[in-house]
Amino acid sequence: MKNSYLLRLHFIVFLWGFTAILGKLISAEATVLVFYRMSFAAIFLYLYLRIIKKESISISKNLLLKLIGIGTVMAFHWLFFFQSIKVSNVSIALSCLSLSTLFAALIEPLVFKRKPDWVEIIIGIIIVICISLIFNAELKYKAGIFYGILCALFGTVFSVFNGKIFGKTSSGNIIFYEIAGGWLVISLFFIFTGQIYGVSEISYTDVALITLLASVFTAYPMFESVKLMKFISPFTLILTVNLEPVYGIILAFFIFGASEHMSPVFYIASVIMIVAIVINGIIKSRRKKDNTITESKPL
Repeated sequence: MKNSYLLRLHFIVFLWGFTAILGKLISAEATVLVFYRMSFAAIFLYLYLRIIKKESISISKNLLLKLIGIGTVMAFHWLFFFQSIKVSNVSIALSCLSLSTLFAALIEPLVFKRKPDWVEIIIGIIIVICISLIFNAELKYKAGIFYGILCALFGTVFSVFNGKIFGKTSSGNIIFYEIAGGWLVISLFFIFTGQIYGVSEISYTDVALITLLASVFTAYPMFESVKLMKFISPFTLILTVNLEPVYGIILAFFIFGASEHMSPVFYIASVIMIVAIVINGIIKSRRKKDNTITESKPL
C-alpha cells in the first residue's frame, strides 16, 4: 500500500517538473502566462470545491487578506520562474530552485522565531558555491540565473508563510484563495498599467497549453499532495519534491535537444546541489527520530 502512495507522489513531482517544459512551449510572455494560469486554476479549484466536494469556502476577512498576500508572493514566484525560462532555458531555471535551501535556512528561523540551523546554512553555502560555478560557466544565461534566484527567494517566502497559515482553514480553501488572490493582484497590475488589453493577445495553442498547465499540472498535483500528506512522512514528501529539478532537466534535455545542452560544470554542480539537499533531509530525519526517542524515555 505504501508503495502505491510513493508512486503517486513521484507522479505529481513528475508533473511539477513538466511545468517548466510547458513554460518553454508556451510563447506568451511570463506575465500573461501567469495571469491565465492563476485564473484558470482558480476556476478549476472553485468548481472542484463547490460542485464536486460541496465544501464551504467561507473564511474571515483577516485570513482572506493574509491568503491574498501569500498568493501575491506565489504569483511573483511563478512569474520569475517562467521569466527565467524565457530568457535562458529550463535547466537554468530549475537548477536555481536549489537555492531555496539557503533562503529557508535564513528566513524560517526569523519567521518561526527559532535558532538558525548551522547544517542548513552550510548546505546553503555549498549550493551558493555551485550556483556561482554555474554562473561562471554559463555566463550567457546570467539574466536567467538572476530571475531564477528571485524565483527561489519568493518560493521560499511563500512556503514559509504558507506553513504559518496551515490549519487555519481547509487546505482546499488555502490553495483556492492564494491562487485567486495572486490572480487578482496581477489583474490590478494590468489594469493600472494599461496593459489589460494586451492579455487578450494570446494564441489558441497557448490557451490550450495554459489550460493543461492550470488543471493537470497545477490544481490536480496541489490537491493530490495534500491528500498524500496523510499517508507519507514530511521527510519523504520533501525529499521526493526535491527531485522536481531532476525530472525537469532530464525531460528538457530529451525534448528540446541542443538548446538544453549545458557544460559539464553545470551538471557536476547540479548533482552536488541535489546530493547536498538529500543529505540535509537525511540529517533532519535522524535528528527528528533522536528527539522522539529522547522525549519518549521515562524520567
